[in-house]
Amino acid sequence: MEFFKIRRDIPFMRHALIFNVISAITFVLAVFFLLTKGLNFGVDFTGGTVLEVSYSHAADIPKIRTNIDKLGFHDVSVQNFGTSRDILIRLPAKIQVAGAKLSDVVMDALKKDDASAQLRRVEFVGPQVGRELVENGAMALLIVSLGIVMYLWLRFEWKFGVAAIIANLHDVVIILGFFAFFQWDFSLTVLAAVLAILGYSVNESVVVFDRIRENFRKLRKHSVSEIIDNAITSTMSRTIITHGCTQLAVLSMLVFGGETLHYFALALTIGILFGIYSSVLVASPIVMWLGVSREDLMPAKKEGAVDSTP
Repeated sequence: MEFFKIRRDIPFMRHALIFNVISAITFVLAVFFLLTKGLNFGVDFTGGTVLEVSYSHAADIPKIRTNIDKLGFHDVSVQNFGTSRDILIRLPAKIQVAGAKLSDVVMDALKKDDASAQLRRVEFVGPQVGRELVENGAMALLIVSLGIVMYLWLRFEWKFGVAAIIANLHDVVIILGFFAFFQWDFSLTVLAAVLAILGYSVNESVVVFDRIRENFRKLRKHSVSEIIDNAITSTMSRTIITHGCTQLAVLSMLVFGGETLHYFALALTIGILFGIYSSVLVASPIVMWLGVSREDLMPAKKEGAVDSTP
């Protein structure tokens, strides 16, 4: 389905070097912030205490956060959970205070301010569990990346696999770089968003790569750059419709999802925008510079066979 059709191919590959220089600079900056500032890991990874508290009326989130801050507990996450009367409090681990004691201190302060505060659930996440989650998350990223390379290698050709993995790692590092630079809370939900973007981005790359392979068979007199330009231009309508609709759904989570979904939706938003950019303006130029040719994508002819392609 096409709402509009671009009749002349846009010469993306003519400016491929500029786009890739911009990508390289952005990538280096993201790595720099990751190395110097690091990720602001949430309670899921660092360990700590999670409390679910219920009120008889709508909870005053800023007031609750202020009361907890007065106790000397900083970097605390307070958010609605399910309804406006239920809240979820995430407290970072304190070596000098036991988890049970920590929850008692917080609940005493909340009940002193509002007697209707009731503790529904309390969970303790140890630092050891947090380290395991970090290791498992890194392993998940590695396995997904290797799976993408193998899939594209088998479906297309190794040059496409290399281009796709560079583009996808570019997206992941950029997302992590944003979280490192702004010191946004990096939780398990954000990790889930990063893994989702890997699959989402590779889908866009596959669409463009499919059209490139098709064009190599149809546009026999065109150069490689012209073939790639035509592939990108002809899929732009689909790209705008698909990613526009997806971004509308993510934007609704970002605006109306509250603090629970805020960073999840934020990571998806960054990933979608850079996923489009990398699939079109990072992966495709790399494929061209790796020297992809018609022979790479056409099946090998048997000896003595007659070429019937016009």
